[in-house]
Amino acid sequence: MQKFIVTPNEAGQRLDKLLFKYLNLAPRSFIYKMLRKKNITLNHKKCDGSEKTAAGDEVNLWLADETIEKFREIKKFVRVPKHFRVIFEDDDLLAVNKPAGLLSQKAKPEDISVNEEAVSYLLESHAITEKSLEVFKPSVCHRLDRNTSGLLIVGKSLSGLQHMSEVLKERTAKKYYLCLVEGIIQSPKYIHGYLIKDEKTNRAAVSDQPVSGGHHIETFYEPLGNNGRQTLLKVELITGRTHQIRAHLASEGHGIVGDGKYGSERVNDYFRRHYHLKHQLLHSWRMEFDGRCLTAPLWPEFETILRGEHLWSIYGDLRKN
Repeated sequence: MQKFIVTPNEAGQRLDKLLFKYLNLAPRSFIYKMLRKKNITLNHKKCDGSEKTAAGDEVNLWLADETIEKFREIKKFVRVPKHFRVIFEDDDLLAVNKPAGLLSQKAKPEDISVNEEAVSYLLESHAITEKSLEVFKPSVCHRLDRNTSGLLIVGKSLSGLQHMSEVLKERTAKKYYLCLVEGIIQSPKYIHGYLIKDEKTNRAAVSDQPVSGGHHIETFYEPLGNNGRQTLLKVELITGRTHQIRAHLASEGHGIVGDGKYGSERVNDYFRRHYHLKHQLLHSWRMEFDGRCLTAPLWPEFETILRGEHLWSIYGDLRKN
């Protein structure tokens, strides 16, 4: 017989889901059979797997050690170096500044993303253990496009991940981005429309009228200053659809500099030649939620371009606020 105590990161899950993770090689039919036969009990009582677990609950496995070993695989996590910068950390959340080029989540099994780097970082800092990863793996609460830099929130604990997901779902968090766009913008503007995503091309289009399959989007932008050719914008993302800011601004005639999908090839070519720019200048800059205000500074490449294009003083004034 073996037993384990439900930890805070495991609490709130159905018992059967927790058992599927603990006995991760066992057929589900075997686990339900053991529950029916009372070979698995919760707090010394018969259970059927539908019970919601709480921290401190005792799960008893009245099984031979050989059976448990047969159905339990402990995977070794392969650690990777981190490329993000830590902005904030407490027991439940980790806020990082993601560089452009790094995925938020894996697209293919061999990919390395913020998720893998965050878990490696938390293992190195002893915030989590290999054992705790058996039942809960820290994960990003939202996503940024691969070539968008900036603030990204990781759930360190199950409660932190669930709470942050709820905050984002209810839109009680305010999210602000900085971007450099083509053209001159003089006044703040609230824009809304309907975004249609083409899954085959991974490209979005924006309509000002409701369309079949379209999602309503809302964006607010405020010009911070311009150099006569481009404008540095602060953008509030009110709704959060894939490629929303990029496609929405492009539909207004102000594509983001460096954006190969929605921007101007002529403008992009200039920045490639002069600054070797390979991605859009879109940065998740600030997020306000739960009384917190987290800010991710620009990465050096964005800073270099602002200096070279005579827009650095504008950003300098912004950092004082």
